[in-house]
Amino acid sequence: MADLPHFESKGTAIPNDGLPWWTGMTRYHWFVLTVAALGWLFDCLDQQLFNLARKPAMETLLASGDAVADPKNVAFYGGLATCIFLLGWATGGLIFGVIGDRYGRAKTMMITIVIYSLCTGLSALSTGFWDFAFYRFITGLGVGGEFAVGVALVAEVMPDRARPHALGLLQALSAVGNFLAAAIGIGLGELQILSHSSKLAGWEPWRWKFVIGALPALLALVIRAGLKEPERWQAMKAQAASTGTALGGYGALFADPRWRKNAIVGMLLACSGVIGLWGIAFFSLDLVRSVFQKQFIAEGLEGAALAGKLGKYVGLSSMMIQVGAFASMMLVARVCQRIGRKPFFALALVAAMLSTAMVFRFLEKPADIWWMLPIMGFCQLSLFAGYAIYLPELFPTRLRSTGTSFCYNVGRFIAAGGPFLLGQLTSSVFASSPEPMRPAGLVMCSVFLLGLAVLPFAPETNGKPLPE
Repeated sequence: MADLPHFESKGTAIPNDGLPWWTGMTRYHWFVLTVAALGWLFDCLDQQLFNLARKPAMETLLASGDAVADPKNVAFYGGLATCIFLLGWATGGLIFGVIGDRYGRAKTMMITIVIYSLCTGLSALSTGFWDFAFYRFITGLGVGGEFAVGVALVAEVMPDRARPHALGLLQALSAVGNFLAAAIGIGLGELQILSHSSKLAGWEPWRWKFVIGALPALLALVIRAGLKEPERWQAMKAQAASTGTALGGYGALFADPRWRKNAIVGMLLACSGVIGLWGIAFFSLDLVRSVFQKQFIAEGLEGAALAGKLGKYVGLSSMMIQVGAFASMMLVARVCQRIGRKPFFALALVAAMLSTAMVFRFLEKPADIWWMLPIMGFCQLSLFAGYAIYLPELFPTRLRSTGTSFCYNVGRFIAAGGPFLLGQLTSSVFASSPEPMRPAGLVMCSVFLLGLAVLPFAPETNGKPLPE
């Protein structure tokens, strides 16, 4: 398009000379990678704290006086809360993706971290479902915006040799955030057992999880102090200013047939993994709670002891998912470089479908969490390391944050129906089943076929410089 500025890429095909991927990286490169990785790590900490707190939060907020909340309502509104969170995530991603292209990656990342941290803290003050859902929606705005600007920042600052590995490492460290959330859940569960009380310092443990989730706001101070905008973005901004053309925007993204096709294909590919993770895999924690609760009650546990032990095992389950996730995401960059992006996604989608179905069909006893959940985490979360590497490679600098946000977040609008559908399947269609979550999860696993169906239309970017 003649009216858009063109920035000549200084990148070349990624070298394959056998040298370590970090060759040529400076201290500032490592600083950028560290800050972006911490932003995403804390982002994922927030997400996982929500998954751990969702069911007990619903049980508290939906209870009426001394009456215990109806389990069907807990399942339904838990899915609805997740749906609302994902809608906020998608909306924030679309908004901040354009802002990141127009006003800078570093500034936008700082704003998004402040939003998701502060509103996570406010979630602890919820008195009913709808104010809780409102806080989660605003939290989602920040969570959704952070990822796209973070990966765009890393992709544009890193040397070509280091780019895929740095992006893979950034995504791998998200598992550390999820792992920390699980450790927090286990710690609070242990304190509950020791205190012989359902509350800690007057508050239910789920509220303390959200209080802890507010702490990452301090990272914004580090970003403000030391992070500058990528030279690639600054040069593109200068060229855009000289021609009077704005950076970013969905009109520009869809005006060019090449970027339009990449956006649609990338969105459908991401949608498959997002629904798989948020509509199915993360609800395995609710499956664990339901299955083990019956066993622990049969063993004679009740009250605070039952709640504490359940909290401990749900935390351990989350931790096991992240152990597998970290292991896979540390390998994804190498696999993508060796066999290509498209073959990797084909293998990962099949593995995610089979491993998730295995968990929902066969998980029955506490010993199963030590091997089933790491396998599912390995397969499911490998997809997201692939997205972190692949999506920024589909778009030019002027549209990179916008395009990545479109792929990752329009998919979330569709994915937002996943938890709601799972909740409906659980509370209505399969309500008569001894464990309604099992058949509901198995039905939902078919979503991974969407990614396989769209993969033949995806461009292969392995070994190529960022497009311009």
